[in-house]
Amino acid sequence: MSETLESYSAPAAQIHSPIVRWLAKIVSFVFHPLFIPVFVTLFLLYAHPIMFAGYSDVMKYRLTATIFVNLAMLPAITVLLCWRLNFVDSIYMNTQKERIIPLAAAMIFYFWGWFVLKNNSGIPDIFKEFLLGCFITIIAGWLSNIAFKVSLHGLAMGGMFCFILLLTFRSEGLGAQYVAFAALVAGLVCSMRLVLNTHRPFEVYFGFLLGALSQVVALVL
Repeated sequence: MSETLESYSAPAAQIHSPIVRWLAKIVSFVFHPLFIPVFVTLFLLYAHPIMFAGYSDVMKYRLTATIFVNLAMLPAITVLLCWRLNFVDSIYMNTQKERIIPLAAAMIFYFWGWFVLKNNSGIPDIFKEFLLGCFITIIAGWLSNIAFKVSLHGLAMGGMFCFILLLTFRSEGLGAQYVAFAALVAGLVCSMRLVLNTHRPFEVYFGFLLGALSQVVALVL
């Protein structure tokens, strides 16, 4: 645990070419953890054949906006404020200490996002469970951050993959291609985090498993 990131990453950084590392940065940004709940919401709204079949376009826009504001925009604004107030040295939150306040704030926003929708009878229970799983994931990530810098990308990818996997068994109209695509994205993103040497392999793998387990816990609850 006392091993510094620099001592771990310096040798590995020489393995990958600048182009590969540039592509890794693009992938890491596109599939940033803050965007994953929004992507899953859009998938359920517009790609799932029956999940939100009775929703009008206006209702879909409102739900998307609710998820975006609570689970993406507000946490991002918190990080920016912490950076401008010198609570963190970088918006990338490269150390465990820098993650404490942003993750604690994210817990509040994720809880509110789930709480606002959990009593809405028009929202499918499966989607409510996904939001609860996201909230549990943030809690697990914050607690894990006490011991080591768990990969937030790993957490998000584990939660996304597990939710899609469980969804195929619980919902009609979904084929194995969605699970395969989710696995491809999760594997690509986690691999890119290792390419960038932002985490030790254990931190990525543990984050993935923790994110997946959080969705299972939400299903049980």
